[in-house]
Amino acid sequence: MDVPPEAPGIHQVLSHNRRLFYRHMARRIALALALFAAAYVAHVVGWDATWPALGAPAGLFVLFFLALRLGHGARLNVCQKVLYTYPLEYRTRVTKKSTEWKYLGDVHTVRLSVRGQHGAPYLRAINASTVRRWPKGAEEGGAWFAGDVAFGGVMVVPGSNDMLFVQPADWVKYEQERLQAGPQRRALAEQAGIAQLLEKEPQILVHG
Repeated sequence: MDVPPEAPGIHQVLSHNRRLFYRHMARRIALALALFAAAYVAHVVGWDATWPALGAPAGLFVLFFLALRLGHGARLNVCQKVLYTYPLEYRTRVTKKSTEWKYLGDVHTVRLSVRGQHGAPYLRAINASTVRRWPKGAEEGGAWFAGDVAFGGVMVVPGSNDMLFVQPADWVKYEQERLQAGPQRRALAEQAGIAQLLEKEPQILVHG
């Protein structure tokens, strides 16, 4: 039988992921400013017109996708609500099936299961800090889960405290279970902000 590690403190988990979030934002803003500055300097000194022509649009591109991901992919607030609504429960096994590149971030399809139990659903997971990566060591053991699998929740990686927001990969499949959920179960999902599907990839039309 697997012995779970010590459960992480909620404040510790949130602080760690906020630091990752702010660091990620700062790097993107710094990159955009560097591109704008390079374009300006190239224009002033009369270098090849390529830099002014490409640097500024590239900077705008970086800021545009940053704003897009902040609006659609940032999940820190809802993760905080989940952690203060549901207790952390240990899942002994983490299995990652696939990863998709999305505008809002890398979306991983994962399964959080307990050895000896079957029927764990596949979940769509996105890094709460908006960082585009699968957390290091996430499949080396188990993970902490807070939430309701029919609605969604939070996955926390032991050791690193990296946090992912998760909801059912097949949202429609669990619609009947959500509709039949008792008043208390439904109230908890509403309180945590996971009663509705939150992973909605923005539609961006690119005209050629």
